[in-house]
Amino acid sequence: MVHFWVHGGIGANTIKPGRPLVMGHEASGTIHSIGSAVTILTPGDRVALEPGFPCRRCVRCKEGRYNLCKDMKFAASPPDTDGTLCKYFKLPEDYCYKLPATVSLEEGVLVEPASVAVHMAKLVNVKQGHNVVVFGAGTVGLLCASVAKAFGADKVVLVDILERKLEFAKSFVTGCGTFIPDSSAEPQDNATRLIREHALGVGADVVMEASGAEASVQTGVHVLRVGGAYVQGGLGKPNISFPIVTLSEKELSMKGCFRYSSGDFQLALSLIAQGKLNVKQLITKIVAFEEATMAWETTRRGEGIKTLIRGVGDQRGSML
Repeated sequence: MVHFWVHGGIGANTIKPGRPLVMGHEASGTIHSIGSAVTILTPGDRVALEPGFPCRRCVRCKEGRYNLCKDMKFAASPPDTDGTLCKYFKLPEDYCYKLPATVSLEEGVLVEPASVAVHMAKLVNVKQGHNVVVFGAGTVGLLCASVAKAFGADKVVLVDILERKLEFAKSFVTGCGTFIPDSSAEPQDNATRLIREHALGVGADVVMEASGAEASVQTGVHVLRVGGAYVQGGLGKPNISFPIVTLSEKELSMKGCFRYSSGDFQLALSLIAQGKLNVKQLITKIVAFEEATMAWETTRRGEGIKTLIRGVGDQRGSML
């Protein structure tokens, strides 16, 4: 959201002059009305919204990777797919997830970023006993660390340059380690110190990169053991210097992450409902719809974690 607020978009995904766009893609709400063919929802149901739907017919959709559908209609995507920051938003019924009675509408908003973390963890097959290093202690990074724990990871270490973020991480992810890299040191040296200080032996099994910072990407490659797995979720500069020889010599498995796909939303909601992801702790404050720009500015300044925006004209829906 902040990329659009400050820069008008991300890369080629940019708002065009004269073609305004409604923002918002992390959302929950209450069903207002349904079509004649809908069978699993009724007006009044509280739901988390998966804010994009694919064509369902292309090769990528049929192989279960619908997030890569070239005809995906994703909320707040230029040039003409408006977002969820509005009173009414229309979606297919299977992209609306009923919230259990124990999950609030506010928590329902956080199902979307939690789904990104679930998708990242699944891409690198985080499992019981793994040592995982997460770069970036923002919303997605915190959720990556928490999901890794829920998936059975043994050690989870969060890396960030801001001590206040890491202090929050310690309360959010029980038993996690933290690490502040030396900005004047080489990435390989930071990786060596991280491995030593957190007793990672021959290196981490998995790296989940959620910052997009060039130095973090480089350090992540060096901190992995041979045969380790790396997933890139953070968005930074479009081109960076990359330790490709190390990648090859270690025979690392590297994957990109684009949003989420089959089963990720449902699993994220399930983890929240079970209390394994305490997303409520991420909510810094909630503002009225009329104060939406205040919420974006708060996020841009790096204040708090998540500022939610109330729905239009009532208290039944929350969205960022």
